[in-house]
Amino acid sequence: MIDLYYWTTPNGHKITLFLEETGLAYTLHPINIGKGEQFAADFLKIAPNNRIPAIVDHQPMDGQPPLSLFESGAILLYLAEKTGRFIAHDLRGRQETLQWLFWQMGGLGPMAGQNHHFNRFAPEKIPYAIKRYVDETARLYGVLNKRLMDRPFVAGNEYSIADMAIYPWIVSHTWQGQNLDDFPALKEWFERIQARPATQRAYALVEQVNPPQP
Repeated sequence: MIDLYYWTTPNGHKITLFLEETGLAYTLHPINIGKGEQFAADFLKIAPNNRIPAIVDHQPMDGQPPLSLFESGAILLYLAEKTGRFIAHDLRGRQETLQWLFWQMGGLGPMAGQNHHFNRFAPEKIPYAIKRYVDETARLYGVLNKRLMDRPFVAGNEYSIADMAIYPWIVSHTWQGQNLDDFPALKEWFERIQARPATQRAYALVEQVNPPQP
């Protein structure tokens, strides 16, 4: 059994995508970041950086006491190794997956996150900041589009944790000032993942945990 500490953000969705794909048993623990619940002392024992997601695995691979993990990329890699799924087992395939996982963690996520902030949430609209992050997001979309021109998934022919890491950040493309019609290979990839039953189950949790306000 896995305890998942979660909110309905792109990083939170990464882990529900994996868990719904694999059918691993998990208990959802919503952490309402709008109410500051990420700063609660009990949560900080699991996630010292006061960010979701985090997990506690009550049946870790080493058979030892429960294992807690924070950072979405680390969690995805751990779960892939635990299950033997969604990461290639050969050297080159594994590195393809990992480099695109880290590309999301170090590039797409931070840049799109700043894009969201300055476009939608900043109390002052700063044209320079908005343009900077919209343009950088477009550049990263272009990198991803080129990558997907000759393969169905970012690491090759198989769906992987790299796709799971990237997809939730593309869901918010309209917030980021991006039109998927400008990136046809990326759009096909996006629609391919969107249609997966596990993806639909993962995103259905939004209605349960944090339904949109009218």
